[in-house]
Amino acid sequence: MRTIIYKSKLADRDAFEAKLSHLDYDFGPVYWQHNRVFVPKNYQNHNNYPRMILRIEMKAVDRPAKYDLICKRHIEDSGVTISHVTQVRDYAEAANILLQLGFVMQAEIPRRRQSLEINKNTRVYIDQIDNQKEDFVKIEITLDDNEKVGEGQRKLEGILAEFGLTKNERLKETYADLA
Repeated sequence: MRTIIYKSKLADRDAFEAKLSHLDYDFGPVYWQHNRVFVPKNYQNHNNYPRMILRIEMKAVDRPAKYDLICKRHIEDSGVTISHVTQVRDYAEAANILLQLGFVMQAEIPRRRQSLEINKNTRVYIDQIDNQKEDFVKIEITLDDNEKVGEGQRKLEGILAEFGLTKNERLKETYADLA
């Protein structure tokens, strides 16, 4: 899956949610995620290295947790993130496999998240990271197989304008970098 991701700190979460509510968008209920980010031993930021993420996701207390292994690679030149997600049954075994392959744990990111689906290719998240004071907004546009990166970037710019956000506020750091 190829995505274009915009992420920034929210100066005023309540005002942002009110603005989106005024535009007839409503966020779903809060759910919990915990990511453990693994990187190669020679990892360097902004060098297109892959990151492996083991994610625990709990959407409701009366349902079992979901475990995913996510391989992410951000291509700096194009601004596109390539992701592959595989559901895993044994979380501990998946972590051991990553360690045996030479990956090291870079960070743990527990967060509370709300999501909003704009359309089938566009999702907006509000994230509250446990060890951060600020709230974050994250917008993901999934590119169709034949869609050019420029088309996705134009869609993103339209959404940013509609939501009152600017490209200048964009964070290039991952949550793991901020931890």
